[in-house]
Amino acid sequence: MSSDLTTAPAQLSAEEARVVGAVPKQLFIAGRWVDSSSGETLEVLDPATGAVICSVADATPEDGMAALDAAVAAQAGFAAMSPRSRSDILMTAFRLMHERIDDLALLMTLEMGKPVAEAKGEITYAAEFFRHFAEEATRIDGGYLTAPAGNARLLVTKQPVGPTLLITPWNFPMAMGTRKLGPAIAAGCTSVIKPAHQTPLSMLALVEILREAGLPEGVVNVITCMHSNAVMEPLVRSGKARKLSFTGSTRVGKILLEQCADQVLRTSMELGGNAPFIVFEDANLDEAVNGAMLAKMRNMGEACTAANRIYVHESIIGEFGERLSAAMAALPVGRGTVEGVRVGPLIDQAALDKVSELVADAVGKGATVLVGGQAPGGAGYFYPPTVITGVPASAAMAREEIFGPVAPLTPFSTEEEVIAAANDSEFGLVSYVFTNDLRRALRVGEALESGMVGINQGIVSNPAAPFGGMKQSGLGREGGAVGIDEFLETKYIGISM
Repeated sequence: MSSDLTTAPAQLSAEEARVVGAVPKQLFIAGRWVDSSSGETLEVLDPATGAVICSVADATPEDGMAALDAAVAAQAGFAAMSPRSRSDILMTAFRLMHERIDDLALLMTLEMGKPVAEAKGEITYAAEFFRHFAEEATRIDGGYLTAPAGNARLLVTKQPVGPTLLITPWNFPMAMGTRKLGPAIAAGCTSVIKPAHQTPLSMLALVEILREAGLPEGVVNVITCMHSNAVMEPLVRSGKARKLSFTGSTRVGKILLEQCADQVLRTSMELGGNAPFIVFEDANLDEAVNGAMLAKMRNMGEACTAANRIYVHESIIGEFGERLSAAMAALPVGRGTVEGVRVGPLIDQAALDKVSELVADAVGKGATVLVGGQAPGGAGYFYPPTVITGVPASAAMAREEIFGPVAPLTPFSTEEEVIAAANDSEFGLVSYVFTNDLRRALRVGEALESGMVGINQGIVSNPAAPFGGMKQSGLGREGGAVGIDEFLETKYIGISM
């Protein structure tokens, strides 16, 4: 099979229309579906065709404040709910997600573009956050200590941080939602969640599942809007929320951090990445190419964990480039609903323009395209799987997150050289290392300045592991045993004896 574009229909099929029609299109505030106070709506587009799928409510700042007020009103009652009851809600939602996986995957494909098979994988991954944090809800611990002087006892307990603001991106519209809502619900925190305006339908479907699972009114509120800052900044600055969790670009994250400083909000920030992917001369080439395909092409390369700078030892870069180019060229490109398609469209025209500009800039500065490298034109925001070599340090691609299906290859000669190159970035989310030398794997893994390192594997995301980065890639961790701590305050109570 080739990467020739598979054409897409101009209109939704009956099945697609049924799935879209089943999703509420309003705001979810205080347990009820309500229209925007302005009556305005925003359009949701199919990135494979550019056609309008449907319209959803476009929230106003007043709607946002109403949602936060609902979360504040529900906080005390929800915090008092037993951990087992909160756990049961999450487990019920986990089961419902699996029961509806076909519809949820198709919905995601229509609004985001990824192939249905990959969307099903995301639903499975997303549901695991609910199961993981359902288990963590009953394991929130504390401590009981004797004061060193012996005249007091020190009781340590953990309590919900309070109402939270959650902002999720478009690239993983379901998984980024459960990764935030799971620990918030498990910890006893109410929330207002705002999905990306490009992909609101997955979140609206998810909150309907939570409602059916028995979540009390006001615990989770969803606001969809086109102008995020106008709606969210008043909530951040209001003093009513106690935490913000954001996944998105470093640029927006910095703006939000400045806003959070006004009320000293707790923050979790999962920001940009510029992941190095290092292949040493002793690596298994089959494993390395497969790992590169996973690390680069998951979600069409639209992932903060995507391999962005691929460093290959000079002795094997020629063979590696040939194998990777062949694998990339074999990926069928088209609308994600078409059987066999492996690469869907990018999210919008701006994303397509950025990828095209990065490739053109690199080629203009001396890089060579091995495969792909040219948008096909026509309807939809498609870009072919691309391998490019000889990217100079002066190229924008060497510094900026690509967020598309482009794999730039760079040779290296020594371990010290490649570690220095990998760490020469303001980002530090994830790194990938392929080698059969155990000592080297540990040595390089410890030397790399990133919050996560994959050794001989192209995917690191796991609900049971702490996800997060160093430097300008973010603050805090999501997932793992520590994920729930981001939504808890530690309180010490001294008792005189």
